[in-house]
Amino acid sequence: MKQFEYQRASDPREAAHIAAEASVRFIAGGTNLLDLMKLQIETPDKLVDINRLALKSIEEADGGLRIGALVTNSELAADERVRRDYAVLSRALLAGASGQLRNKATTGGNLLQRTRCGYFYETTARCNKRQPGSGCDGREGFNRILAILGTSEACIATHPSDMAVAMRALDAVIETQKSDGSTRDIPIAELHRLPGGTPQIETILEPGELITAVRLPKPVDGVHLYRKVRDRASYAFALVSIAAIVRMEDGRIAEAKLAFGGLGTVPWRDAAVEDALKGETPSDQLFAKAADILLKDAKGFGDNDFKIELTRRTLPAVLHDATRGES
Repeated sequence: MKQFEYQRASDPREAAHIAAEASVRFIAGGTNLLDLMKLQIETPDKLVDINRLALKSIEEADGGLRIGALVTNSELAADERVRRDYAVLSRALLAGASGQLRNKATTGGNLLQRTRCGYFYETTARCNKRQPGSGCDGREGFNRILAILGTSEACIATHPSDMAVAMRALDAVIETQKSDGSTRDIPIAELHRLPGGTPQIETILEPGELITAVRLPKPVDGVHLYRKVRDRASYAFALVSIAAIVRMEDGRIAEAKLAFGGLGTVPWRDAAVEDALKGETPSDQLFAKAADILLKDAKGFGDNDFKIELTRRTLPAVLHDATRGES
């Protein structure tokens, strides 16, 4: 591991100011960053420890919840209000990683975790996300777990987070502290960037900008589901995952909020899919239509072609359960 400096921050503004340089990283749980540093994929000159900041509470705010960036995944999943009013989030968190990792991983860090593409981690391989301009070995290599939506010539790496998928369905808002002392609110739909020609730039955060909290809106009525299809029952990343919140009225779908993991280069949501379901009576034909809309621009790269058919089966199954009130 490359030698680095270490500094503790006393408040969010100080932390953001220290980390304004490109070679500085924040560290909280470290469940992703430390692995990347050991492999010298991340080589910061300095780590800014934010664990002493007052960002560890879950509070009611404007009818919803405000979640501090240092709340651990275990704490968030176990919170009574989250389990009762935002069940899709609790279920997504419990579907991710292992108990030990959830005890350390933080809310802010989870949103910013980096892809688990094997070519990103293999430093002898070509990877535009790790080394811009070098190429993408994933496109022609073993790409079974990689993305079929939102890809580009430069990158087909999948976003790994379960939590972010549920928060995408919930329309969460990210609060940040910038290095110049200002703050801003970022809708989660705007946080992550599609790879395009610059896959190394994964979010719209500025250098030194620190996530301080995540706000959830007022609870959304309906059936909350998180379905994760993976190679084994635990400690595995999604091949396909679906966060679904579906509300029925008089036998019709009044509202459907759907977000997808394992498919996209970012936590994926498609308004056209939700619009096609709204006001309709549940049926096999309707659910197949929704899958067609979702996958209209999907592109497999060989080993991951199966994800298209897997999604065509998984989405209708989730919608069947949700419209029947089965959670």
